[in-house]
Amino acid sequence: MVEPENDADFFGRMISNKEKRKLNALNEKKRAEWFGLGMFGMVGWSVTAPTFLGTMGGIWLDKNYPQSFSWTVTCLILGLVAGCIIAWNWVIKEDK
Repeated sequence: MVEPENDADFFGRMISNKEKRKLNALNEKKRAEWFGLGMFGMVGWSVTAPTFLGTMGGIWLDKNYPQSFSWTVTCLILGLVAGCIIAWNWVIKEDK
């Protein structure tokens, strides 16, 4: 037969559970702050790298294959669009 637990054990366990939840909440808040900074950096580099590579490719194309339009501006815009798509997909993936 199971003995009924006394009030001291019950309240002790209840306080212990509340303390654990509070400590977990504090850890989650710190983790969320670092996660936000990491996401900010990832989104920045996801846009910057393709834009830079597109610009460099455009400069090379302008020197080697000149046209009536600017390869540099065209590739810069394409790199920027590609970077925004990459960053958007990354944010959606991390949000799940």
